Amino acid sequence: MSAQQPPPPPPHRPHTPGAPGVSGVPWGFASPQPREVTADYRRRAGILTWSAIVVGALMAVALVVSVVFLVRADQDTRNAAYGYLALVLWVGIAAGLPVLLALAIPAARMRRRVREQRR
Repeated sequence: MSAQQPPPPPPHRPHTPGAPGVSGVPWGFASPQPREVTADYRRRAGILTWSAIVVGALMAVALVVSVVFLVRADQDTRNAAYGYLALVLWVGIAAGLPVLLALAIPAARMRRRVREQRR
């Protein structure tokens, strides 16, 4: 007898939803329908929006305070520590920028979806 192995089975093709034969493709694709916007979704959108507003306001205050610290440090050499405090605030602003973006971008998308759902 021969020691040959049987051929491997053909690769499995996952079934995608849709009608077969659409646009020459054996399996069609139906785009997913967006789910309904719930009260919890609207509440989370509001929380993200207000969180982004608070973080942005804190960063604006930190920028103004850092400029004030630089002015104070420039007035007198005995106040040089204010310059270092301004640098610390700038590092805080730079570290807070990704946080602001992480809050503001999803909040804007969620708010737009809530507005579109109300129409």
